[in-house]
Amino acid sequence: MGNAFNLGKVFGIQLRLHYTWFIIFILLTVSLVYPNWSRLPYWILGVITSLLFFTSVLAHELAHSLVGRAHGIPIRSITLFIFGGIAQMTKEATRPDAELKMALAGPICSLVIGGIFGSIWLFTRGISEPITEMLGRLALINVALAAFNLIPGFPLDGGRVFRSILWRVTGNYTYSTRIATQVGRGVGYSFILGGIVIVFLTEQLISGLWLAFIGWFLENAASASYRQLQWQEAMQGLTASQVMLTSYPTVSPNITLSELVQHHVLPNGYTFFIVVDQGKLEGIVTLHNIRTVAKQNWDTSRINEIMTPANRLRAASPEQDVMSLLEQMSESDINQMPVISQDRVIGVITRDNLLRLWRARSELGLKSTH
Repeated sequence: MGNAFNLGKVFGIQLRLHYTWFIIFILLTVSLVYPNWSRLPYWILGVITSLLFFTSVLAHELAHSLVGRAHGIPIRSITLFIFGGIAQMTKEATRPDAELKMALAGPICSLVIGGIFGSIWLFTRGISEPITEMLGRLALINVALAAFNLIPGFPLDGGRVFRSILWRVTGNYTYSTRIATQVGRGVGYSFILGGIVIVFLTEQLISGLWLAFIGWFLENAASASYRQLQWQEAMQGLTASQVMLTSYPTVSPNITLSELVQHHVLPNGYTFFIVVDQGKLEGIVTLHNIRTVAKQNWDTSRINEIMTPANRLRAASPEQDVMSLLEQMSESDINQMPVISQDRVIGVITRDNLLRLWRARSELGLKSTH
């Protein structure tokens, strides 16, 4: 998710904060303070409550992530944004029981947190009205978070539970995902329709628009999941040797950056180059590598000084399947991957080329045989 900045790592998982988080943080704080606008203690408690709520959301996503990682599902990052949080996985679960456990971990965590706040609220009533109110709201918010996520609309947790059950019953992951994403789109459209009805029948503009906005988000997320399924259907079973580019730009490791830019980048518009020396892979150089060097130093800097060396590159074998390649490229955040056979580069896999191939196969109605 773009427009987010890093906060650090927890259990080795990168935490990120999207700019939309500040919107919901302000709205939530203001709603908690109303109608005690002029009383500073309420503002302090409002901010604390909002921070504790997002800590609860983070715990919800960490529960998903840790259970998923225990079942061999790599979790790249967790991003907090306007609707709460989202964990970025580099691949999906390979078994329905793993999907079920991972999906339920978040709501169970939220219910436990809600129970903790509720218990503290129960035993502290009468001590301080503002603090008691804060604890009560945190209990209700966490229970509501669990209930909302259990709605059977993919990719909400409830939708993933629904898919895992279908998957277990039918034994067909593709069929189960198709049904779950279509139900998810239906849930999204229902929210949008409900929001419109609220606006026109009750004149509660903010509540109606907010519900419709949530529905729009759910429908888009379900549609994105369905497109990912179509990608898998079109690309599953293909190997690196079938999709690799056999014509790709190569350069010597000893030329300067000025030579590279003037004679290779500008005339042809290439964004990456395979660095070879007498046919042997030495590394790869990209526009990102070039930008790390000040322009005044291009005449004296050579490619072998800035390239990503071969021993640090992720490389593919000709027989490797495309879906595992995509997982590796996503996990390592790379756009190009050389294909190696007998210590020689025989081709290059690029994300752009895979996307063009997928579009062509999809338009022709071609599906893999698996």
